[in-house]
Amino acid sequence: MSKPDYSGTFNMVEQTNMDSYLGALDINFALRKIVCLLSPTKEITHDPATGAMRIRTLTTFKNFNMDFTIGKEFTEDLGPVDGRTCQTTVNWEGDKLLCVQKGEKEGRGWTHWLEGDKLHLEMRVQGITAKQVFKKA
Repeated sequence: MSKPDYSGTFNMVEQTNMDSYLGALDINFALRKIVCLLSPTKEITHDPATGAMRIRTLTTFKNFNMDFTIGKEFTEDLGPVDGRTCQTTVNWEGDKLLCVQKGEKEGRGWTHWLEGDKLHLEMRVQGITAKQVFKKA
């Protein structure tokens, strides 16, 4: 069974519990408030045949790029997010992408999945979950 192709540009349409999630990452109050006001765009390039993926998160404040191959652990520089690095692995869980980030914060990671023209992102750290929903442009 082939895996879905996540390629596309997606604009955020919904966000929940982001302030609590950022607080669990020790992001200061002022920066949390700014981040919660942003409406990021995700540009995803995905080659289902090789598992190569690039996720670009674009905002008017700061951009973040994540390049990886599904199933291969890599050192992720989260400097633009919270100043940390971690060992990251993204794998398939059915048709969902499941990311595990091993580092200073327990239970850190995310899950991406597609439903129609919507891209869902659930972010986790230390028992706190935030969710964003993006609509394909």
